[in-house]
Amino acid sequence: MDGVRYKLREVLDKSRIDSFLQQARIGHLGMVDGHLPYVVPLNFVWTNEKLYIHGATGGRRNEVMNANPEVCFTVCEEYGTITDPVPAKTDTAYMSVMIFGKAQPIVDLDEATHMLQELINKYVPDYYKRPLPKQHVDKYRSAVFGGPVQVYRIDPHHITGKENPIEEEKMFKPGKTV
Repeated sequence: MDGVRYKLREVLDKSRIDSFLQQARIGHLGMVDGHLPYVVPLNFVWTNEKLYIHGATGGRRNEVMNANPEVCFTVCEEYGTITDPVPAKTDTAYMSVMIFGKAQPIVDLDEATHMLQELINKYVPDYYKRPLPKQHVDKYRSAVFGGPVQVYRIDPHHITGKENPIEEEKMFKPGKTV
């Protein structure tokens, strides 16, 4: 697998990548549907060097992953525009991580319940007074799709990170000119 071409921006610090993935809120799951790409934005949890997603059991996403479980999950945060007196040197401050791995459905109720609780903790911390009961996960049915909730784990086999850090004095703000 190829690494990051622009080595100056490559992030090799695993703890920075872990921290970024733990706080980022949306990622894009890339799959191959026959000969066509298929990308879906999703909420996710990154824990113990594994990525977890969830959704209804049915649907195109699950059909595509079942046919070809090799996926790419991309997370990117844009922090603003870095200005420069030379227009060609104007750039974007960002961090991005790409996770290449294999997706597999989680059939173990304990693991699925734990990961759904982690999603709740990430996206609505302290909102619920009690932990998610296993019975709720086991019996939950999507009102829209009519199928049970499905948790997937993506086991990474390659991770890349890139960053162009914020340069506070160069960041664009409305009204700023050369």
